[in-house]
Amino acid sequence: MADLSVKICGVEFKNPIIPASGVFGYGREYAQFYDLSRLGGIAAKGTTPKKQNGNPAPRIAETPSGILNSVGLQNPGMDAFLADELPWLLKQNTVILANFAGSSPELCAESAAKLDKTDVQMLELNISCPNVKNGGLAFGADPKTAAGMVKAVRAATTKPLVVKLSPNVTDITEIAKAVEAEGADAVSLINTLLGMRIDLRTRRPILRNNTGGLSGPAVFPVAVRMVWQVANAVQIPVIGMGGVQSGKDAAELMMAGASAVQVGTAIVADPYAPLRIIDELNDWLDENGIATAAELTKTVKAW
Repeated sequence: MADLSVKICGVEFKNPIIPASGVFGYGREYAQFYDLSRLGGIAAKGTTPKKQNGNPAPRIAETPSGILNSVGLQNPGMDAFLADELPWLLKQNTVILANFAGSSPELCAESAAKLDKTDVQMLELNISCPNVKNGGLAFGADPKTAAGMVKAVRAATTKPLVVKLSPNVTDITEIAKAVEAEGADAVSLINTLLGMRIDLRTRRPILRNNTGGLSGPAVFPVAVRMVWQVANAVQIPVIGMGGVQSGKDAAELMMAGASAVQVGTAIVADPYAPLRIIDELNDWLDENGIATAAELTKTVKAW
C-alpha cells in the first residue's frame, strides 16, 4: 500500500483528498455515513463575518457535465461557526481548513484574527467575494485588490494561510504571484467558472440570480491547465480542485502541480466520493509502482 500522506505548509495530511468548501457543509451530515478521520482534511463551508441567508431559489441548475450554483455563501456567521461548528470539527481527527470570506479587507482581517485564537490548522481565504467598495468586482479579479486583501489578513494571523483563487480572470498566474508576494502560504484553485442556463419555456434564466458558478467534470481540463500554470509561477504549494471525479483525476491534478486535491461536485451525487477517490488513488499508485502520493506533485513533462 502506498504512503498517501502529504505535508503542506508544515501541516501533515494523512492523504491528499479534501472535501471542498461549500458542498460538505460543516461535515455533520456526512459523519452519519462514515468516519471523517478517513479524510485528508475538510475545507469547511465558507463563513462570513455575519449570518447570510444566501440567494433566493432556484439556486442550483443541472448542466450536461456538472452543476451551476448561486447559493450565495449561506452560513450562520463567524461567531456561530466558532461557537457551534468548529469545536465539533476539531474533534474529527483530520485537518480542518476554515474557509472564510468578506466584503472588505477589514472584515476578513477581523475573521482571521478570531480564527487565529482557535486550534484550527489552516485558514482558506476566499477572494471571490464581491468588493463592495469597488462596485462589486471580486477581490480575486485584480492583482492589486487581491494583494490588498491578503496583506490585511496576513497581518491578522500567524496560521498557514491558503488563498482560494477565482478562474474568472485573464491571467490567474498574476493573481497567484500577487497573493504570494503579500504572504499567502499556499493557493487553492480553481473556484467555479461563471455560467448560465435558460428555461426555454419561460425564457428566463433557470437561476434566480441569473448566473452561477459552474463546477463538475466540465471544468476539469481548465483546472488542470490553471493548476499547472500557477504551480510553475509561484514557489508556494498549490491545492487543486475543479471537476475531480476519480483517483486518476486526483493523480492528474497532482502531476500538474497540486500537493493536495479538493473534491466538490462529485460529493453532490455520491457522499462517499472522497473515500472512493482515496482508494482509487491508492490503487493507481500501487499499480504503477509509486511509493508515495507526494512524489506525484509537479511531475508533468510538458512538450
